[in-house]
Amino acid sequence: MLLAIDIGNTNITLGVFDGDRLVATWAVATDTKKTADEYAVLLSSLLAGAGLAFEDIDQISIACVVPPLLATIEDLCTRYINDIPPLIVGPGIKTGVRICMDNPREVGADRIVNAAAAHRIYGGTMIVIDFGTATTFDVISKNGDYLGGAIAPGIAIMANALFTRTSKLPTVELVPPEKTIGKNSIEAMQSGIMFGYVGLIENLVNRIRKELGEKARVVATGGLSAAIASETKIIDKVDKDLTLIGLRLIHELNR
Repeated sequence: MLLAIDIGNTNITLGVFDGDRLVATWAVATDTKKTADEYAVLLSSLLAGAGLAFEDIDQISIACVVPPLLATIEDLCTRYINDIPPLIVGPGIKTGVRICMDNPREVGADRIVNAAAAHRIYGGTMIVIDFGTATTFDVISKNGDYLGGAIAPGIAIMANALFTRTSKLPTVELVPPEKTIGKNSIEAMQSGIMFGYVGLIENLVNRIRKELGEKARVVATGGLSAAIASETKIIDKVDKDLTLIGLRLIHELNR
């Protein structure tokens, strides 16, 4: 079985594949202070909850945008998971997409993985929107060229800025309110955050499509992708496991 690990700034997302079937997924908080031993205890517990164990894992694929954690997770893999050297997405790894950027090394591993997955699964010209700590827009041509994209503050960052930089505004649940005109502070914040973010998404997608000269399909992934997709027709598909699937596909290319 393949263990896919996506190390993000806020969460570490993990998935176990049996062949091409995703049999279990988890998300745990990213903590650079945790040791390999602590992550091993946590992962062992998660696997056990799914009826699995370290002994079931024989392949590992990793994407990481938190460099201080990479050595920790590598240590976990080699000491606890059958001494397996993981495949780490980065320079020299086959991805199935060509990075057409000024400096390809600047592109986050998670963005490359998403692009590779979208190209393999959906084909055609694609825009991938990943609702993570930051919201990223990645553009892939029908030939598999990674053309670039855009980066915006994530929804949680926007909400947290309102709470921390104002005296009276509270924290709010990130869900769309029933009406745009809020009747209290919470509804007003939810309207501004969620519907305002829909406007950001729609505007950027339309501008990207205009530059491309074609109506690229839009696939969304990440924590709040479904909530945003429910409020706009500009997102064609929500694929919450896109990054994990991309890690599997890249591992197959390099096996």
